[in-house]
Amino acid sequence: MISRQTITHPFNRGDYVVGAPTPPRWAADCPPGDGPASLQGDVPSGAGRVVAELRAVAAAVHTDRDEVVLRTRDWWAGTSIGETDGAPATPDAVIVEAADEDQVAAVVRVCAAHGIPLTVSAGRSNVLGAALPVHGGVVLDVCRLNSIVAFDAESMIVEVQAGMFGDLFEKELQEVHGATTGHWPSAFAISTVGGWAACRGAGQLSTRYGKIEDMVVGLDVVLPDGSTASYGTYPRAATGPDLRQLFIGSEGTLGVITRLRLRVHRLPEYAKGLAYGFATFAEGLDACREILQRGATPACLRLYDAHESGTHFGEAGTNLLLIADEGDPTLVDATMAVVADVCAATASVTLDGDAVLARWLDERMLVGKSGDGFAKGPGFVADTCEIAAPWSSLAPIYTEVVEAIEAVPGTLRAPRTSRTPTPTAPASTSRCAATSNGPAAASGTGPRGTPPTTSSSGTAPRSATTTASACSAPRTWSGPSAAASGRSRWSSRPSTRPGS
Repeated sequence: MISRQTITHPFNRGDYVVGAPTPPRWAADCPPGDGPASLQGDVPSGAGRVVAELRAVAAAVHTDRDEVVLRTRDWWAGTSIGETDGAPATPDAVIVEAADEDQVAAVVRVCAAHGIPLTVSAGRSNVLGAALPVHGGVVLDVCRLNSIVAFDAESMIVEVQAGMFGDLFEKELQEVHGATTGHWPSAFAISTVGGWAACRGAGQLSTRYGKIEDMVVGLDVVLPDGSTASYGTYPRAATGPDLRQLFIGSEGTLGVITRLRLRVHRLPEYAKGLAYGFATFAEGLDACREILQRGATPACLRLYDAHESGTHFGEAGTNLLLIADEGDPTLVDATMAVVADVCAATASVTLDGDAVLARWLDERMLVGKSGDGFAKGPGFVADTCEIAAPWSSLAPIYTEVVEAIEAVPGTLRAPRTSRTPTPTAPASTSRCAATSNGPAAASGTGPRGTPPTTSSSGTAPRSATTTASACSAPRTWSGPSAAASGRSRWSSRPSTRPGS
């Protein structure tokens, strides 16, 4: 039911581009500027010399400056700062569209032969600048690789091309095959299946279904020299290392993922939700830990602090815990019995679980919610920070991170949410809103939002770790061309990796 609702209720209430990259919200009123690049320094020449060669092997090639700007914009706040000031992030590049795996391999061979930087791109929903061609060169757009290739109903394994957008993928899975991945990153409809794997993504129901690395049975890759390889042609192995995991989370640094084989599940028809309030955030965390350590794995386990409980659900003054599950009624009811037993002993109030679940389902796929409650203005940035940690460290990390963020001049608010993608590595999310021009006018109770797609760096057991742009103000660092232009820049440079 929860998974099905994501398809029956359109992503972002239908306000997005279906089957193609969705421009960030700020881009609607921001035509490409003619200022210097805000995130590129001295770009080596090379890509322009092989345009004819690229046209001979690819479906389309784009070299017009404005076209390049529009086709490289992403959802990172660092990109928006330069772009809205007339300084495009990465205007010096060549966009190449590939229509199939053979064209991907041919483009990679051209770049390898001439020593040209290559950045893989698809949905561009990334929030860290990972798909920006900061070194120029070629941007390889794989969005035309957008089909389900095969479905094994007996084994419940689907084979899909890497450029297929998540909403179209799940819609076909559910309506044609009666199946679902259960993978629901908050940007699922504006990101692609290949991006999920390349960025080692987590989803809103990862406690039940796992993260993307738990779903990948196999994948096909174009290696840096243009050769191809297929990994994971078997479900399990007694030998190692597992080379699939080398590419999952590699973000295009080791090769271009072109096709994936994913383990899927029967589409659930039964779901249940419960909700409780806790006197403190730490008590809510203890309840989450007890539920999981008793062996229950509800699909959704989300704890909100008092501020976000009020903003999201009108339950200010309590730390709200939402628990929801879907699947076979016998299993779901048993799981929720454990939940009710744990929370009855520790929660300060029992809430209307049906109403809380309905509210969450209605709002969970809205984009840009981190800045809700504030009037937007020049220099205003709202962002999220996700951290994974062992249970023993989670509560103090929450307190210390929020205190550190709120101590930064210009930060307006840093509310918190906890979600648990795996029993051993709960993930915490802090949201902050900041402005480089002094405090923004508050128009409501504060920012809110659900976590973005995450990637793993292995800093905690089965990590769903940090995916954050520093939400700091005022902006104080000098990037490329900053000295000449007098503009300030963000405090980090993106790496040349693909987005989701």
